[in-house]
Amino acid sequence: MTDGPSADVNGAPDATQVQDVIIVGSGPAGHTAAIYTARAELHPVMFEGFLAGGVAAGGQLTTTTDVENFPGFPNGVGGQEITDLFRAQAARFGTHIITETVSRVELDVFPFVVHSEWGQVWKCKALIIATGATAKRLDIPGAGEAQGEYWQRGVSACAVCDGAAPLFRDKNLFVIGGGDSAMEEAVFLTKYASMVFIVHRRDELRASKIMQRRAVEHPKIRVLYSAAVSSVIGDGNVVTHVSVKDLKTGNEQVMDAGGMFFAIGHKPNTDFLGGQLALDEAGYIVTKPGTTSTSRRGVFAAGDCQDKKYRQAITAAGTGCMAAIDVEHYLNELADA
Repeated sequence: MTDGPSADVNGAPDATQVQDVIIVGSGPAGHTAAIYTARAELHPVMFEGFLAGGVAAGGQLTTTTDVENFPGFPNGVGGQEITDLFRAQAARFGTHIITETVSRVELDVFPFVVHSEWGQVWKCKALIIATGATAKRLDIPGAGEAQGEYWQRGVSACAVCDGAAPLFRDKNLFVIGGGDSAMEEAVFLTKYASMVFIVHRRDELRASKIMQRRAVEHPKIRVLYSAAVSSVIGDGNVVTHVSVKDLKTGNEQVMDAGGMFFAIGHKPNTDFLGGQLALDEAGYIVTKPGTTSTSRRGVFAAGDCQDKKYRQAITAAGTGCMAAIDVEHYLNELADA
């Protein structure tokens, strides 16, 4: 990474000119959109971010050690490695990549205006938002990313992404949360775990009744009510135990563990839009069903900033493809008008 603004791939297009398309975000959705729009000779400009939300360019996928469910990698691939491959492919076809974070956009004017944190200003006819969503995590000793802690070495925020890894097989696994996502992830993990413990702060779960029943009645799931994981313990390499605190009595119990999963929701990275697009109650961008079109003509959304259900690299890439094709059709309509 650089210490300041950089326009580091494929030369420097003239920022004073109106671009056909700007892409904000650099995960699988953003890079797939870039590949398709570049091959359509739309000369995309991508703002890949500079530690946006504390995450490296490439988004949440860069925080995953092993990706084993993306087609084409029978032996798995590292999250950072596959993101680097996405980037190289987008650059190969002519995407101009800027390592800066977009701070705000102006969507009430046309062409649209994009402002970066370090003062760059660009204009475009079409805009693709692919900024993703950040998994919520709790500040639990041992669960972070600092040296000696166990993020991605037994601590994860995506059971569907990581739960099948050999690291977690035939171990006690802990899921933190009480909503539908926590129930769904706990049930998923029963395929691999010896036992799954759902740890919830309250006396009752927040999940829908049907999801609660699926979890509570499962023979390999146990719910720890009024409880919290107070620390994650390991052997220097992987998680081996967690300490669980009873919030009513204050008693703590150290339990064998092969892993812990946060399932307390995601925050879509949409604050920079400043309310200029229609969002749902959780802050996700609302798109027209079957398309990537937003409430603003010429602005499209792809990936996890508009998908709160699937949140997978492959589904994000699919919507990136959709956004690129939607942009091409939109620009053709503009030219014919």
